[in-house]
Amino acid sequence: MYGSVRDELSATLDEIRAAGLHKPERVISTPQSASVTVAEGAEGPEGGGSGAVLNFCANNYLGLADHPEVVAAAKDALDRWGYGMASVRFICGTQEIHKELEARLSAFLGQEDTILYSSCFDANGGVFETLLGPEDAVISDALNHASIIDGIRLSKARRLRYANRDLAELEARLQESQGARRRLIVTDGVFSMDGYVAPLAEICDLADRYGALVMVDDSHAVGFVGPGGRGTPELHGVMDRVDILTGTLGKALGGASGGYVAARAEIVALLRQRSRPYLFSNSLAPVIAAASLKVLDLLEGADELRARLDANTKLFRTEMTEAGFEILPGDHPIAPVMIGDAALAGRMAEALLERGVYVIGFSYPVVPMDRARIRVQLSAAHSAEDVRRAVRAFVEAREAVAS
Repeated sequence: MYGSVRDELSATLDEIRAAGLHKPERVISTPQSASVTVAEGAEGPEGGGSGAVLNFCANNYLGLADHPEVVAAAKDALDRWGYGMASVRFICGTQEIHKELEARLSAFLGQEDTILYSSCFDANGGVFETLLGPEDAVISDALNHASIIDGIRLSKARRLRYANRDLAELEARLQESQGARRRLIVTDGVFSMDGYVAPLAEICDLADRYGALVMVDDSHAVGFVGPGGRGTPELHGVMDRVDILTGTLGKALGGASGGYVAARAEIVALLRQRSRPYLFSNSLAPVIAAASLKVLDLLEGADELRARLDANTKLFRTEMTEAGFEILPGDHPIAPVMIGDAALAGRMAEALLERGVYVIGFSYPVVPMDRARIRVQLSAAHSAEDVRRAVRAFVEAREAVAS
């Protein structure tokens, strides 16, 4: 039976490659850092590359993924807490360190309680089905992360969508749904493919006017956006007006894995009872919980790291614009260099790797058709010279693929 299925799948894979949409997974042979070594011959001819390269594609915003104090905290945790829980939270998978991390996250984010998940994808997947039923409505930004889209699909709530950051259309959707028992507006705090920041103050104003709840996935902001790194709600002065915050421990907060929902106490209490990804997934590894606590310690004195990240972002955006590249506007360290054609974006990424800069071309279905791009991720771990070297490599790569 599998013979015919194999042929169909192979044909689909061939179509993906022919369209320039294949996504090779390169192998790095070093810890995650501002500079990494890409293994020779990873994934065959397409995944080649050699030696140490500047890494401009990781979400390692503050450079903490290989920070010595974070690594030391993880090593200590292995001795103190063991490797894994071998269980889910409500059976025998909760340690003191899990509760400590939840309390610290709640305090840091200004929320009443927090619940840990194995990933933010699971966190977003576990919210909607638990809180919303057929008599409710969820109103979602059109560019929200795939985990939000999938989570909404799991619920039986009425689903409405508004164009990215379009407040007039959001208000129209709120007016359309006034008969619902509960209404939940959900948005990314920062949209990961574009680097755009959601207008949370205006969203909260509309939520107040129409009696809706507000949920924000702040995965690409917590740790470095806002005066204290508390994310887009802090940036916009609405920390006390957002009802549900989801986020990840896998980006600025150490870069390993794990996610959370920080929210009103009753919301978190209900998630502990009925959220399926929480109830049926193993507990977050204690080593990750311990390292994340160390990251929260480091964030208290991370003003210099945040300032360096901001300076690197401004430098890259300014010099790339002066060099004639199109970068979507903004000041977030996600800096999408717009290419348009998917195959061209792939060739640009290859040419950049040959010049010692590791980036990834993004194309459909990750981004809309004909909107392919190279999404550059700035980090506090980069030096100013690293950034300038990347700009020079972009100029050389553009000339190489055009010849």
